[in-house]
Amino acid sequence: MGAKRCSGQRNKEKASTVEQLAYRFQGFPTRTQEHILNQFIGSVRFLWNRMLGDWIGSYKEKGKSDPIRTPASYKQEPGLEWLKDMDSLALCNVQQNFERAVSEFFSGEKGFLRFKKKHACKDSYTTNLSNKENPNLFLEGCMLKLPKVKEPVVLRLHREVAPGGILKNCTVTREPDGRWYFSLVYEYTRKDVPKKAEGQAPDKIRSIGLDMSLPELFVDSNGNVPNYPKPYRRLQKKIAREQRRLSRMEKDSSNYNKQLRKIARLHAKAKHQREDFLHKLSYNLVHDYDIICIEDLDMAAMKKALSFGKSVSDNGWGGFVRMMQYKTERYGCIIIKVDKWFASSKTCSSCGYKHSELKLSGRTYICPKCGHVMGRDHQAAINIRNEGMRIYTETHPLAA
Repeated sequence: MGAKRCSGQRNKEKASTVEQLAYRFQGFPTRTQEHILNQFIGSVRFLWNRMLGDWIGSYKEKGKSDPIRTPASYKQEPGLEWLKDMDSLALCNVQQNFERAVSEFFSGEKGFLRFKKKHACKDSYTTNLSNKENPNLFLEGCMLKLPKVKEPVVLRLHREVAPGGILKNCTVTREPDGRWYFSLVYEYTRKDVPKKAEGQAPDKIRSIGLDMSLPELFVDSNGNVPNYPKPYRRLQKKIAREQRRLSRMEKDSSNYNKQLRKIARLHAKAKHQREDFLHKLSYNLVHDYDIICIEDLDMAAMKKALSFGKSVSDNGWGGFVRMMQYKTERYGCIIIKVDKWFASSKTCSSCGYKHSELKLSGRTYICPKCGHVMGRDHQAAINIRNEGMRIYTETHPLAA
């Protein structure tokens, strides 16, 4: 037990001194390389399903589950010798992911494990660096060497990889539109970035409040609205037209599969346009402000409970918040989340009066007490900023 505690302590110390950065590049494997990568993806999916089937079967038979088997034990079974030709590091990652999923299920964090269907799951696998002296995974120029793949894969490096990092793992993904992407995770020595707001008086701190808005992305406390392109809405008619063409084709025919890829490319285009805009916008906000205040919203619950599923999906608020969160750690900004039950849109930012009878359809706030008139979303953004700054001064007495 003592050794385990020491090991865990060392891991915590290591985690506090290193950080990981991921770079995602498009790759252009040859026909032969595509065949090999598809085999690896299929073997990972097969092993997951086999592990899950054995785990469920042992539980039904004995009333308890047997210890999770290793990939090496499956390779010894008759008829499964072909697993020896697959990437063993990718198969080991399947075992680790399966053990984590089982643990999360019993702890109540996640639901029951599911089988992975061939055309209804993410086509990807993850491989690791196994030997630093004689690396099996490395990037040289624009050429990526992968384990069990003889020739390196050509990548399109749209950005430079920061020097001084160690390539730890790579996730190979085949998108529905047929394109290949390679996510490289590098490990760097962590650099402590001081928070820009620390040691400043509250009136000197550059703070902003953001109120999520479905027609746009958000309205900020300065009354500004980003020029959000709404990429899915712009391509919606074209996607619908291509889907009508698909419905008239014979399923699983050559033209049917071509049309599927065409529709997937349109969805990918909307996704990439959305991500590009959100990355640039989140970068600018993190650089321009010391504290960003937002509401702690559950986007998945909103999408289910309310009848604007496409609007929420095309809005991209959840992804935008995730982008800001990791950028704030890197650039010394602070994100403060205000409770979702805080009455930001019903409280007057001028006198503090709470207008409880204000309906959702009312987009202009008129205060019954002081007569203050303002757009509802702008009003909410100001209140979110004020509440966020109140939380910050309470948790940081020196800033009060």
